[in-house]
Amino acid sequence: MLIGELARRAGTSTRALRYYEANGLLDADRASNGYRTYGEDDVRVVAEIRARLAAGFGLDEIRPFVACLRAGHRTGEACPDSVTVLRRRLAEVEAGLAELGELHRQLSDQLERAMTRREGICGHRPR
Repeated sequence: MLIGELARRAGTSTRALRYYEANGLLDADRASNGYRTYGEDDVRVVAEIRARLAAGFGLDEIRPFVACLRAGHRTGEACPDSVTVLRRRLAEVEAGLAELGELHRQLSDQLERAMTRREGICGHRPR
């Protein structure tokens, strides 16, 4: 299939496909007229790329998932290198959640102190 059809079927743009190709995530064959041609499996590869990008993965983090699909696995998560990336990303998310939890606690404490002071200074009741 040509690049336009792949873009349509994958729900993306030809520009995005060229970007994925330029970054080594997508391989295109070239027809005798120079047009990029893609196989049926490339629809799944592009879907994997897009899903990982939407989840906040970087291009280098996506490579193992694409390689796993290209190796014939049904999903990009089936290979050890993909699992390593997933574990690392999960640890990053958990650390971010811990930071957000601490920030939430600090802001709640600040708000509680502010409302207590407000009642004493302004005669208002806390909300």
